[in-house]
Amino acid sequence: RLGRHALLERLALAGAQVVHAEETDAVTGCEGLYAVDMPAPALKALTAAVEDGNPLGRLWDMDVLSPDGAKLERPEPRRCLVCGRPVHACARSRTHTVEELQKATAALLTRSLNESDARTAAALATRALLYEVCVTPKPGLVDRANSGSHRDMDVYTFMASSASLWPYFYRCVLVGRDTAGLEAPQTLAALRQPGISAECDMRRATGGANTHKGAIYSMGLVCGALGRLETESWAWPERVLAEVAAMAAGSVARELGGSEGKTAGQRIYARHGIAGVRGEAEAGFPSVLQRGLPVLEEGLSLGKSPDEAGAAALLAVLAATADTNLIARGGIEGQARAAVQARALLDRLPWPDAAAIRALDRAFIAENLSPGGSADLLALCWMLHFLKKETQL
Repeated sequence: RLGRHALLERLALAGAQVVHAEETDAVTGCEGLYAVDMPAPALKALTAAVEDGNPLGRLWDMDVLSPDGAKLERPEPRRCLVCGRPVHACARSRTHTVEELQKATAALLTRSLNESDARTAAALATRALLYEVCVTPKPGLVDRANSGSHRDMDVYTFMASSASLWPYFYRCVLVGRDTAGLEAPQTLAALRQPGISAECDMRRATGGANTHKGAIYSMGLVCGALGRLETESWAWPERVLAEVAAMAAGSVARELGGSEGKTAGQRIYARHGIAGVRGEAEAGFPSVLQRGLPVLEEGLSLGKSPDEAGAAALLAVLAATADTNLIARGGIEGQARAAVQARALLDRLPWPDAAAIRALDRAFIAENLSPGGSADLLALCWMLHFLKKETQL
């Protein structure tokens, strides 16, 4: 399937029309026969480029026959899977056993598919962060119009931060794959040091601003969960978030309970019993699954713009959760007041217009309120939406 996908994409890019296609999936293997409106030598160069330009291309055999039935040869001979010598020499002398070839094939498949999955997930995670910051307007938050209640960052700061985190998300998926056979909490433990490094990368990219510390935790968990899961499960938010919950099991008691209140999260938990993003993760992010994601996807299905659907999803999350960023800035009263305002706006306007959200934005800025935790959850909503739409080949 991956080979067919790569070939047909390259043919489309070259403007070559496939005038007939036959495909079979039998016990002897997957085969395809394509009649392509393209000069045979150019087609052979294209197929060789597809094979040579993909890590899995060594496992694909794309033969080209000219209209007179002649089989065209590759410009360069293929290399042996096991030793790298010209393949014909090894094949004639049967240099390697079937078991050696199977082992090399399995290793190539595993490495290439894991890296491909990690690239896909990291790209979607980065896109989700960019979509979150670009949703405009948002109350108290950085967006394309203003910096909300923040003085040390703007939309460009968030773009720089998002770009810096791509390698971290990529690594999280591979950590998940490497630890998939272990108990789920061990994956979370293995993500701790990469997360610390990612925070350093973020602060270096932003000149010290804390743009995505919460997202490093929450999106890193999701990427780690994707690594633990078969890719067929990626399009099912319930399965992804159930894996996140398994990974985060016990983290509230372990990281917040019995502490001396060294961090803002620990102090809020000690005073109010609010567990913040750790509690959300341990419960499988119910505010995302039950609140934000349904609103986001309903809005998009109704033809709402990303701004409109994203803002409504943010308000739905804000109205239903105790955002610890709001508590840190405005106390428990400020957080409760912000949640009531968001809920009232949604009750009045299920799809709030920009003017109504700008008015709420001004109110939040006046009180120095910023629902940064809710923004991180909005990014997860975008991520799960992208996974549903774009990870099925």
